[in-house]
Amino acid sequence: MAVDETTQTNGAGEHEAKDAQQSTWTVESVLSEITPRYAENTDSPVPFFHLLERLKTTKRAGWHRFGIQGESISDHMYRMSILTMMAPKSISKELDILKCCRMALIHDMAESLVGDITPVDNVSKPEKSRRETDTMDYICTNLLGKFNGGLNGKEVREIWQEYEDSETKESKFVHDIDKVELLVQMLEYERQYKCEKDLGEFTWVAEKVVSDEVNGWVKQIFRERQQMWKDAGKVPSWKGNTEPKD
Repeated sequence: MAVDETTQTNGAGEHEAKDAQQSTWTVESVLSEITPRYAENTDSPVPFFHLLERLKTTKRAGWHRFGIQGESISDHMYRMSILTMMAPKSISKELDILKCCRMALIHDMAESLVGDITPVDNVSKPEKSRRETDTMDYICTNLLGKFNGGLNGKEVREIWQEYEDSETKESKFVHDIDKVELLVQMLEYERQYKCEKDLGEFTWVAEKVVSDEVNGWVKQIFRERQQMWKDAGKVPSWKGNTEPKD
């Protein structure tokens, strides 16, 4: 799920002990349960193609607590990639939109082996980063390192790292897109369940959106949500200062 990095940390008293326990996670421990294993160090991208199937079948975990077994990681990344293509001219003129589209399709690739870690999993930010970095190194070296001279793997690894570092205009925009896609999905699930499920706890991510353009989309989504719940004769929850006032 779209998660602000500060929510990934554990309480100070348990941090060291939990990290010691979590450090037992390895790429190999996951691969040992996959049969047949992906062929490594070949000049073919087909083993990588097989790994991508896990993104199609692994569900986004944040919804599970609400009894929703819905979208997959691939579902999320696909719509994100389309949203990047909808960037208004006011912002697209400053961005490499093709890179943004690629970044959206790559940014959660590590979850193919790591899984979708959420704040309630009590996995610290450093541990989450270690798992994802190890996974991307495995993908880009063991599966793609010899294909096309390793150029494709190198590009994937660099784009993923750019997103993680969140320093470029493109990466900051894609982080915003990550959040707005979650909010669109939140609204759609509430509509699907006819306002019987209140997913308002996810609204807090709106306060982390940076660009004015994406904030404009968020405001429209929230006004739509507000009206939907009003029509249902109910009052939804909102986190932080996210409830529309106009």
